[in-house]
Amino acid sequence: MKIAILGTRGVPNYHGGFEQFAEFFSIFLVEKKHEVYVYNSSLHPYKDNIFKGVNLIHCKDPENKIGTAGQFIYDLNCILDSRKKNFDVILQLGYTSSSIWYFLLPKKPIIITNMDGLEWKRSKYSKKVQKFLKFAEKLGANHSDFLISDSKGIQEYLKSKYNKSSQFIAYGAELFLNPKEDKLKDYKLTPYQYNLLIARMEPENNIETIIKGIINSNDLKPLIIIGNYKNTEYGKYLYSSYKDNTQIKFIGAIYDLEMLNNIRYYSNLYFHGHSVGGTNPSLLEAMASNCLIVAHNNIFNKSILGEDAFYFSNEEEITQTVKKLNKQDNRIKIENNTKKIQKYYTWDIINNKYLEFIIQCLEEKVQI
Repeated sequence: MKIAILGTRGVPNYHGGFEQFAEFFSIFLVEKKHEVYVYNSSLHPYKDNIFKGVNLIHCKDPENKIGTAGQFIYDLNCILDSRKKNFDVILQLGYTSSSIWYFLLPKKPIIITNMDGLEWKRSKYSKKVQKFLKFAEKLGANHSDFLISDSKGIQEYLKSKYNKSSQFIAYGAELFLNPKEDKLKDYKLTPYQYNLLIARMEPENNIETIIKGIINSNDLKPLIIIGNYKNTEYGKYLYSSYKDNTQIKFIGAIYDLEMLNNIRYYSNLYFHGHSVGGTNPSLLEAMASNCLIVAHNNIFNKSILGEDAFYFSNEEEITQTVKKLNKQDNRIKIENNTKKIQKYYTWDIINNKYLEFIIQCLEEKVQI
């Protein structure tokens, strides 16, 4: 099978969830003897044409010069190139800046789209942008051959909104079994004496709600915030507003997975404020890394965590949670989440589900 993966900034992962999935899944496909191509932004720091057996196609991305509009041009360049390659399958990760070019997609390959989250709900976008994103979502849902949902909530939404069936496949994570306490020295952290938040600096991730709740609690354990606060206006606002507060510590973005897992493992409470989208990769990684999770109260988080987390809807609930909780009194929730990862979310399970679904889609199209 000759398969292309579009919609990410490229591999290896230097950015986020889709890029991480693309890296793991593409390597898995190569190991299964498939011919795999991943489209990479020209801005990606990795410039070789091969990564662990995966073919990389570098396409011009002008985002650094013209901003967000550059993403649309990058996706256009990827789609135009895909017309020359005779792929059997194109797997699109997301639709935000690619679905408007649906009419240019090549005719031979089947088009499978992971519909990601409800992008139009993100509060960072203006009303006009949100309206466009609803339109882009509709195009993605209606002009793909097959759809993938990364959460039950998204699956139900696509069925009710567009009467479109989709295959539910979440993201993956691997159990973190080899913690190294000395790794914390790089950031001057003491085991179990800090709380943790890892997120993109966006309003819908409820970062300021968590910060205010922590400050109001007067807890002596600082809140460690991992995320690039320099590349969004909201991130800059948060940093300038709270950088001088001794309870809050911004340490920027970290892409070293082992380092992240160690910081997660030795945290006291792990805050997950994501309120828009499906199954978030960082949530699964927290579950796999010994975290006691305090999550925003919404269907996406609750469908994964169930009773094995604590939930919040506002800063007052954060304050009360911080005052009464500690990790050692809640080992059963941590152990239950570990079992969920083993049973449902290892990368081997997720990768095999994707491959099985792709093969099923190919067989279905042949029958048609």
